[in-house]
Amino acid sequence: MAKNLKKTIAFIFFILAGSTLGAFISHICQGKKWVDWLAWGKTVGISTVNVDLVIIRFPIGLVIDVTIAQIFTIAIAIFVFAKTCKNL
Repeated sequence: MAKNLKKTIAFIFFILAGSTLGAFISHICQGKKWVDWLAWGKTVGISTVNVDLVIIRFPIGLVIDVTIAQIFTIAIAIFVFAKTCKNL
């Protein structure tokens, strides 16, 4: 059980690190002539929906902004995870 937990935590870390690095790279590449395509992306998701249950009201929503740089860095992070975390 502890082995699976370590592997899961490592996988989540690699995905978050790849996503963060990709967001940083896309921010840096915005407006640059030759690497502007790395900053291109789309927003996918559901905008905020308000749920009113008379007693309680709360918003629900999930929006994900994905860029080309994030796709590349997440793929690299998964590859590095597969190579480095075999024996976890």
